[in-house]
Amino acid sequence: MMTRRATLALFAAAPLAGALIPRAALAREPEIFQNPIAINGTDPVGYFQEGKPVAGSPAHKAMRRGADWHFSNAGNAEAFLADPERYTPVFGGYCAYAASLGYLAPTIPEAWTIHDGKLYLNASLRARELWMQDIPGNIAAGLKNWPGILG
Repeated sequence: MMTRRATLALFAAAPLAGALIPRAALAREPEIFQNPIAINGTDPVGYFQEGKPVAGSPAHKAMRRGADWHFSNAGNAEAFLADPERYTPVFGGYCAYAASLGYLAPTIPEAWTIHDGKLYLNASLRARELWMQDIPGNIAAGLKNWPGILG
């Protein structure tokens, strides 16, 4: 049985132990935001084709970059698979504004922007407002931060 002192010492040492574990040994965040389906099950092609978020369906799905993607119809699934880089959201579907600040955040389907032919998602409508104040600057900051964010 551990004494109170031993337990406290263990908890006090925990942050130090985390610093000693090699970075590769720590869990890595998935490359694509999944909850549990890529980008909340929203059809990424729908943003381009219909100009709004469109719910995907398990009847039309594809696996790419370690994630299940759902589409509203077979044509959208085929378009995605034919040119996935065109339709995959920048920053893997994580919040583009958060990436510009150097961290990961989940997204909601309603907070989105297409800029220069690329899809960007945000954590909230407020994050989207902040993102839109300087889209080119936020993109540049996000791209600079991105390699180190996933862990």
